[in-house]
Amino acid sequence: MTENTQQQTAPTTELPTQYAPAEVEGPLYERWVERGYFEADAKSEKPPYTIVIPPPNVTGSLHLGHAFEHTLIDALTRRKRMQGFETLWQPGMDHAGIATQNVVERELAKEGKSRHDLGREAFVERVWQWKAESGGQISGQMKRLGDGVAWSRERFTMDEGLSQAVQTIFKKLYDDELIYRAERIINWCPRCLTAISDIEVEYQDDEGELVSIRYGEGDDSLVVATTRAETMLGDTAVAVHPDDERYKHLVGKQIKLPLTDRTIPVVADTHVDPEFGTGAVKVTPAHDPNDFEIGQRHNLPNLAVMDERAVITVHGPFQGLDRLEARSAIVAALRAEGRIVAEKRPYVHSVGHCSRCKTTIEPRLSMQWWVKVGPLAKAAGDAVRDGKVKIHPQEMEKRYFDWVDNLHDWCISRQLWWGHRIPVWYGPNGEVVCVGPDEQPPTGEGWHQDTDVLDTWFSSGLWPFSTLGWPERTESLEKFYPNSVLVTGYDILFFWVARMMMFGLYAMDGTPPFHTIALHGMVRDQNGKKMSKSFGNVVNPLDWMDQYGSDAVRFTLANGANPGVDVPIGEDWVKASRNFANKIWNATRFALMNGATIEGELPPVEQLSATDRWILSRLNKTVAQVDAYYEDYQFAKLSDALYHFAWDEVFDWYVELSKTTFFAGGEQAKVSGRVLGEVLDVMLRLLHPIVPFVTEALWTTLTGRESLVIAEWPNDSGFRDDAAEAEIENLQQVVTEVRRFRADQGLQPGQKVPARLELDGTALAAHEAAIRQLLRLQPEGEGFSATASLPVAGATVALDLSGTIDVAAERKRLAKDLAAAEKEKAQAEGKLGNEAFLAKAPDNVVDKIRTRLAKADEDIARIQAQLANLPQA
Repeated sequence: MTENTQQQTAPTTELPTQYAPAEVEGPLYERWVERGYFEADAKSEKPPYTIVIPPPNVTGSLHLGHAFEHTLIDALTRRKRMQGFETLWQPGMDHAGIATQNVVERELAKEGKSRHDLGREAFVERVWQWKAESGGQISGQMKRLGDGVAWSRERFTMDEGLSQAVQTIFKKLYDDELIYRAERIINWCPRCLTAISDIEVEYQDDEGELVSIRYGEGDDSLVVATTRAETMLGDTAVAVHPDDERYKHLVGKQIKLPLTDRTIPVVADTHVDPEFGTGAVKVTPAHDPNDFEIGQRHNLPNLAVMDERAVITVHGPFQGLDRLEARSAIVAALRAEGRIVAEKRPYVHSVGHCSRCKTTIEPRLSMQWWVKVGPLAKAAGDAVRDGKVKIHPQEMEKRYFDWVDNLHDWCISRQLWWGHRIPVWYGPNGEVVCVGPDEQPPTGEGWHQDTDVLDTWFSSGLWPFSTLGWPERTESLEKFYPNSVLVTGYDILFFWVARMMMFGLYAMDGTPPFHTIALHGMVRDQNGKKMSKSFGNVVNPLDWMDQYGSDAVRFTLANGANPGVDVPIGEDWVKASRNFANKIWNATRFALMNGATIEGELPPVEQLSATDRWILSRLNKTVAQVDAYYEDYQFAKLSDALYHFAWDEVFDWYVELSKTTFFAGGEQAKVSGRVLGEVLDVMLRLLHPIVPFVTEALWTTLTGRESLVIAEWPNDSGFRDDAAEAEIENLQQVVTEVRRFRADQGLQPGQKVPARLELDGTALAAHEAAIRQLLRLQPEGEGFSATASLPVAGATVALDLSGTIDVAAERKRLAKDLAAAEKEKAQAEGKLGNEAFLAKAPDNVVDKIRTRLAKADEDIARIQAQLANLPQA
């Protein structure tokens, strides 16, 4: 639907006296959805604009990070829709394998059951039941925020279509030998009982211990240091650098492994840093990734000493102990044998933790499924290097390249029941068959399917095209792929973005999934601290929406959104945004009551006052400025520009300056009413993508039209009037200076003061009535005696403050200002008199200093005149 087909009703001047978000937001959003404003038509001839939602977990609820990201996406898509694009904001949710399975297992535990009591099929049915009853609450919360998503297109990573996409790409990768099964060291979570990928490991500094242990006897001994003493039970070698003279006599020899009846070889390997520690390292191939690589090079056996719950399995006194219990017991046993050379506690070092449950990760040798990422990662890197995909801000490219250029093969199998089950069947005679979506799995005795499921990021990596119907060549896929832009946090640049790049380029014949990757920062508290339950600083955005309105939350978030930079937010800032929404409401209400209208054409320029021409010139400059900021994803700057234009220029200046015209009535009042209507119309359109609710309520009242959602985005008409802008700037200087003077004298804002305005010969003469009204200045009257004279902007304002002014205080204030101006002059003259400085300084810098000198001279003259005009104390 376009603006030309909008339903029209008569504009009205009726608005409630106060803006009540709770009464406005819900009904407005329901109307938008009912009328299908957010839906996207693949058959449309309009140019496409597509953004996919970073799919929130089905287990999740709206947090500030979601609210922040959704505000930015909604602003982009609302603007593009207004610009005439066929706009699709694709919604959906992620099945969140580990998190969802944990939720349902906890529910079962309350019933005294485990998933094994139900069996796999019944457990999966139970998860689907939970999803239907409790999952996806975030969808309702997104509506509260105002998300303009195409709800009829909502997808789920486990729905039938996306499951087909997963099976299709798995089969394709398998056939292309880019998926394989191998025994490798993986990150294992003993709590979740599954492998997790490298990027799902969170590293933090933990207090542990560093124990130095003597292996071997006498001259045939050496010392190794470890933070995981329990793993020594699985040592199968000690490694030293081949050039290390200290240990050359030991290379190739066998030494006794303490606490065991085994001997292990000393091997020479260049991986060892001879300068670090003792220059000798214990090698545990089954429990350390670097050790595994050493083991592969030297054909060392892989000896696993822990089970899936990190419990020791080696026969002997430590069998059955948890890894931490075993660590203490083993150190004690070594100490009793005199094997401990040194102990350091606490020893702070970086330790990996499961991002889901925070359990310490255990490196573990395991048979898993892997994606061979080499060629995929190269294509993902080249797409950015070749300019097919732009990363914004550009400085984030380095982080992207650091990742994709050094990407290890991706472990994609998870030991879970909830998720996309790996489509591979094993036969009784060692057969391995990968089954595509249109193929029948093998049957018969002895055939069984792999029990693992795929990493959640595997299915979400297909999101930009699977949600559009791939592998079918649907109309939606043809229309909306590639996506226009991806808006997401820099923190999942590796988790999600790189995977979408790899899969999109692979599945879509070299076409990347999006043209631009716009990265934003993370939301933090007002002190810049990460929000965490443990810190007690987590905020539920719904609480702020209830109290201050969704627009206030949205504007606060957008106003802090600098590309790639973290966003601090505090409740006081949300209150300020609520005040801004109220200001928009109240000022528009006043304007409507005083004749603001959009009826008819704008009057010709010759009928416009300087004030009218000034605000129209500023309006068009603001349109151009906001457009430029949108194209550069500068949400903070565009929000700030809109805030200052609306509050400062429209409400505080234009509306106030126009009051005398409105109160006087007549033709000029009608002209200004039409100009004010134009300004409000365009301003509300510009603000709408950020604050959609309050602007919708006001704009439909002002215009009588159907909805801002389908209104046209304003264009810069090209109208400029620099002379009018200079004239109003001079007026603003006069008003600001006199207001400052009044405040310095302790006068109340509403206190009337007799004044003589000397405006002859200036453009300000036409504004005398407005100046007097804004400054509460009365005519001179009889007996007028100027006690203060303020020359500013070519005019002079003489005030009679008899009985109200503190002459001594005013003289002191002016003396302070004079000293500051003289200091500024001296500094400028010093630089301009420095030949060495002038020889090196750029011309624009020198020009600025000359401008400062001229301004200082003007200030000195003005202040000296004011001092001369003060009455003698």
